[in-house]
Parts: sequence; structure tokens; C-alpha cells
Amino acid sequence: MKKKVLLAISGGVDSSVAGWLLREEGYEVAGVTMCLGVREEGNKTRCCGRDAIEDAREVCGMLGIPHYVLDYAPLLESCVIDKFVREYRLGRTPNPCIDCNRYLKFGRLLQQARAMGFDCLATGHYARIERKEDRWVLKKPKDSGKDQTYFLYPIPFEALGHILFPLADHTKEEVREIARQAHLPISEKPESQDLCFVTQDSYGEFLRELGCPVQPGPIVDRSGRILGEHSGTVFYTIGQRHGLRISSPYPLYVVAIDAVHNSVIVGEKQDVYASALIAGEMNWLTPERPRQAEAKIRYRKRTSPCRIVPEGDRIRITFAEEQDAITPGQAVVLYSGDEVLGGGVIEEVIRNNP
Repeated sequence: MKKKVLLAISGGVDSSVAGWLLREEGYEVAGVTMCLGVREEGNKTRCCGRDAIEDAREVCGMLGIPHYVLDYAPLLESCVIDKFVREYRLGRTPNPCIDCNRYLKFGRLLQQARAMGFDCLATGHYARIERKEDRWVLKKPKDSGKDQTYFLYPIPFEALGHILFPLADHTKEEVREIARQAHLPISEKPESQDLCFVTQDSYGEFLRELGCPVQPGPIVDRSGRILGEHSGTVFYTIGQRHGLRISSPYPLYVVAIDAVHNSVIVGEKQDVYASALIAGEMNWLTPERPRQAEAKIRYRKRTSPCRIVPEGDRIRITFAEEQDAITPGQAVVLYSGDEVLGGGVIEEVIRNNP
């Protein structure tokens, strides 16, 4: 019997080609697009806006598969946008794309797929799920430049066997070529840019509209000496050098954000480095709790060897080499080679020179 697969299709190249591949492999496929109440503005491409829904509907029509639209706007607001605002209020730098995966795609949508009688949920992510002995594992894809496993660590461990990533063995260029050969109307469509729910020119404007205080405050050095003024802590992130608008005989970088006192703390390059961190909200994709791994603290950063010590429901990660710009609110994801072991949210940064 053919497996029934619900494909999360955004109307972009990746998810559209994923649908084509699934159909070619003999799956019984239906497409679904999450309506997030997002509008397109100017030349920006949004992954779940009105135009994206129409593109997805057109592709599903060409593939000869049903297409559904589910209203996830309230869920986006309560689980992603509200947390996005709350994190900035706390002086942290959130990663809402990870929360979208956690609560929407591999949370509610996966639950609905199973309730609708589908065996699996498929997406156009560049990642791989394989069988390893008696369990399923999440691994890096063929195209290392498009590896999206950093964003996928929140997938529930027990859900791995019900998820398909059809692009696991394809590069981005191969995917575009498949779209051209299949005459899919989105073959040259650009990738979505920025956060899908932020249509303003800056995060600051968006946050201000939602009631997050965006007010000027002091830029201080690590001793508390005032060096200048910022226009709102939401415009700054750890490791930032440009846009500080302060004079100094040596380069200065953002080393911390103090939301309580509405201040941005700066220091020299060495002050950005830290040896350890505390992470919470952990999600494990392996039954064992590793004590050693390679950790990634940002999407485009390489993994680095580390030691892991549990501290209640949190973990302490100590790196073999100091890391620059460890940022509270961002994810730290743990790997063993190509396999994703789990991940969590960075809550504290531990420096040797506090």
C-alpha cells in the first residue's frame, strides 16, 4: 500500500520539488500551506503569504495532488510572535524560525497530518532522516551549504519516523534543475528573505508596534563608563561592531545587553569570547544523554568540540576553544559527526574574564 504523505508546501522551489519527487517515488501526496496572515510588500518574498499560497495551489494543480490551506495565524501569534517580543524585552536575540518548526510545522501540523490519516509529513528542508539500529536519527544532508538541521533540532524524538525530507540527497542547484525540467512555474523564484511576519523595514519598528519598549539608552563599557547612546537595545546583538556610533582608539563590540537598565555593553574583541554556556528548553533526539559532542551556536558557524554536564533540566556546555559571540536566545545544537543529538536555547554565557 502506498504511504500517504502530507507535504508542507510554501510555493517555493524547495517544497515544490519535494512534492514532485514524492509523486515520482509513488507516494500518495497532498499539499498543505499554512496561512499565517502575512502580506507581501515590495519585492520581498514571504514563505506563507497570500501570493505564496497561490503559487502553492498552482504547483499542486500541476502535480495533480490536492491542496489544503490551514489558518495558523493565531498559533503563529501565540507561539512565535509573542515569544519573539518577549525575548527582545529580556535583551535576548530569539530565533523565531526554530519556534515555527517547534510549534507549527513539527508540532500542530504534524499532529493534524496524523489525525487526517497521513502516514508522514514531508517538507522541503535540506536534512536527512535515517534508520540507525532500532531508532530514527536526524542527520545532515548532501548539500552542506544548505544544511538546515540547526533549525530542526526541536522535532520530537518520537516523530522522526513520521517525517520525510525528500531533498536529502540533492543540492540546491540540482533542485532548481529538477524544477526547470519538470516545468514547475516557480523554478526561478527567489528564496524567501527575512522573517515572514515582519513586513516593516526593521525589527525595531515591528517590535514598537507590538508594545515592546524601543527607547534610547546608554552605551557603556564593562566598567559602566558611558561612551555614547543607542537608539534601542533591539537594534543590537552580541558581537556587533558596526553602527555603534562611538569613537574609540580601538574597535569596540557589543558584549552584552542589559535590558533591565536599557543599556548596551561594549568591549574589546577578546571580551566577546566565552568558554562555556548554559542552555535550557532542551530537546534530545537520542535516548542517551551525551557527555561529549560538537556544538553549533549559530546557523552559519562551524561546530566545535565540547563537554556537556547536566544541571537539572539544563546543561552546561564547555568548549575546547573559546567561542565568539555566544548569544542568549539563540540555539545551541549538538552533533556527533553528521547526526543531530539535540539542542536547546542559550540562556547564560560564562566567561573566564567576567
